[in-house]
Amino acid sequence: MAKKDQGALVQREEMQPVSPFAEMDKYFENFFRNPFSMLAAPMMSFPRAADLTPSVDIFEDGNEVVVKADIPGVKKDDIDVTITENSLTISGERKQEKKVKEKDFHRIERSYGSFSRSFRLPENVNAAKAKAEFKDGVLEVRLPKTKAGKQKKIEIS
Repeated sequence: MAKKDQGALVQREEMQPVSPFAEMDKYFENFFRNPFSMLAAPMMSFPRAADLTPSVDIFEDGNEVVVKADIPGVKKDDIDVTITENSLTISGERKQEKKVKEKDFHRIERSYGSFSRSFRLPENVNAAKAKAEFKDGVLEVRLPKTKAGKQKKIEIS
């Protein structure tokens, strides 16, 4: 039974420890009331592709197009940057440190596996002179712009 303070604005209730059997009873009650509710919210989640793909910023900085990708927890040797014709592809693999079988996990949220993202490049970049740097979990690719991509205003008749 909860203990209540007289005259207090907020009443404090003492919590009793939940037994594993009470938790199981709660799951069974929920299951029999609505058997499909367990499908909507799984007890264990598996990595989604969105968890592995790096977040990316693409912007122009003076005479360069800059691509910055957040790739924490990945070694430089596990990342590939490929430029073909008019696209930039960043791919790699986030590896699990080591398999721990003797520990009982209470929650697993960190994702492991391969990822790949591709981006269309503007026509006015010189892919041959691109440079990439990886520091503190952020990959930065700099692509110098060529002068051939100047805009021309067309008069409408």
